[in-house]
Amino acid sequence: MCIGIPMQVISSDGYVAICEADGERQQVDMSLLGEQAVGSWVLVFLGAARELLSEQRAFETAQAIKALRSVMANDGADIDELFADLTERSPQLPEHLQAQYQKQSQTNNQEQKD
Repeated sequence: MCIGIPMQVISSDGYVAICEADGERQQVDMSLLGEQAVGSWVLVFLGAARELLSEQRAFETAQAIKALRSVMANDGADIDELFADLTERSPQLPEHLQAQYQKQSQTNNQEQKD
């Protein structure tokens, strides 16, 4: 399994860039995205940038990776704060399922009254 790492472009020379994550720099193949501006965030798999990320998405992805490392290390850390974008909101069903859920809830409520 390969996990994409969010990295920030430090310098760029066409289809090769120097990118950084957690203080570590590496040369990244930018062939799939083209040259990106310094400061851009990219998702890197096996030394190649595959997706351009917003700064927020890069932060959320880095937090999820930290949580994964914590679980793998079994360090007992509370990982809820690393998933704040998920734990601080209620789950949302897609619209087509929301209508079904509401209809089922109404049916269940009616059956309980009867």
